[in-house]
Amino acid sequence: MNQLNKGEFYGTNYQKSIFQNTIITDTEYTHSKVDWHYHENPYFTYLLQGKLFESNKKESYYLEQGSLLFHNWQDAHYNIKPPGFARGFHIELNENWFLNYDIQTTDFEGSMHLKNPLTINLMNKVFIESKINDQYSNLGIESLMVELFSTIKETKKISTKKPDWVHKLQELLFEEQIDYSLAKLSSILGIHPIHLSREFNRYFGTSLGNDIRVIKVNKAFCLIVSNKISMTDICYQCGFCDQSHFISSFKKIYNTTPAKLFRKILKC
Repeated sequence: MNQLNKGEFYGTNYQKSIFQNTIITDTEYTHSKVDWHYHENPYFTYLLQGKLFESNKKESYYLEQGSLLFHNWQDAHYNIKPPGFARGFHIELNENWFLNYDIQTTDFEGSMHLKNPLTINLMNKVFIESKINDQYSNLGIESLMVELFSTIKETKKISTKKPDWVHKLQELLFEEQIDYSLAKLSSILGIHPIHLSREFNRYFGTSLGNDIRVIKVNKAFCLIVSNKISMTDICYQCGFCDQSHFISSFKKIYNTTPAKLFRKILKC
């Protein structure tokens, strides 16, 4: 079985940024299949464009644009890429990084498909910092990664205690055409609207309205990065009722407009 050394991924790198204890790569996947292998260090894969199938010894994942995975140290897996363009963003962390922040890798064993919108939002902010790549980027990335691991740990802590309606709601929130009204969601889940409102923050770490907003903006972020369709098309494809709503929601999360973010990413 192949071992990939630090900073090594199958494909063609657009960018590789090496910091003291982290290596960040922006990679086009060029192999239709990558056989069983493992990496020297723990790392994240964030699929910015395209699709992938990935399997390890315990689970298999059908990944689409916006999917986020974490692989712990020496976790073996293989990949299959369907026809078409695919691009991934990787953050690799060495042992010293975990020691510096007193984060135990044993708390994050194996591979994990991370679906929490707040976790993905933090990864988007790491991506932005990597493109700016100035004297403050390392500090910004370190801070965001510590917060990201904290979010993952908190999500894992409550995942075993989640009632069935929480798992069902997680799937519903990612559907394209769902009616997001409180009454409708409560009816589908078979629980009272007051119970849903009161318990949502406990299991999702934010309000229902903000969670929906973050999901939509996360989807818009990947479409902006891919630079394939217009801002108007992105707005409606992500379920915003108009451009004004799209811009204001985006600005609340990133403190900038979609157009300014696009120019920043292209410039870096």
